[in-house]
Amino acid sequence: MNFLAHLYLANTDKEIIIGNFIADTIKGNQFHHFSDKIQFGIKMHRAIDVFTDEHPIFRQSKRRLDDKYRLYKGVIIDIIYDHFLAKNWLQYSTTPLDVFSQEIYTLLYDHFEILPDRAKHLLPYMSNQNWLYSYRTIHGITSILHDMNVRTKGLSKMNEAVIDLKENYTIFEKDFTAFFKELEAFSSTYLKNYDSKNHK
Repeated sequence: MNFLAHLYLANTDKEIIIGNFIADTIKGNQFHHFSDKIQFGIKMHRAIDVFTDEHPIFRQSKRRLDDKYRLYKGVIIDIIYDHFLAKNWLQYSTTPLDVFSQEIYTLLYDHFEILPDRAKHLLPYMSNQNWLYSYRTIHGITSILHDMNVRTKGLSKMNEAVIDLKENYTIFEKDFTAFFKELEAFSSTYLKNYDSKNHK
């Protein structure tokens, strides 16, 4: 899953949200200088990634993409799934997406000094272009996929994936809806297990 899903699934604990955000910028187990909750957020992010990558619906979505995307198929589906989460946001959250997005940016800037360098570099781009909110539209997804393609120096061809999205829009949305229901259950259990271990 991409940024929006990870931040949403982290629920409301600020440190767990931070851990989920920085997880991709941490190598291996080089996170023991963080608080226990941030460490948990990092581990949760990684557990969600494993659950996602191994899930048959996610794999099915990847097979719907053109073979030219090769190793980038998973990243593209992550972004497409975030689009459907943003588009249908009020089915999942009582907090409007624009409000949620600004609360996340504020939280991350409030803890800017503890973020890894890669996360510090990323956050201004993310907030200035309001990635979390822009996921909700085809125009926003087009822009994000274009930027991702630029970052891969054109090797990923991710800018062309919006065509695949448009051609299979209803099917991808069905994939997402079925998959995300299971991912929410997985994430909820993961959080409850942490709470039960730490409140005995």
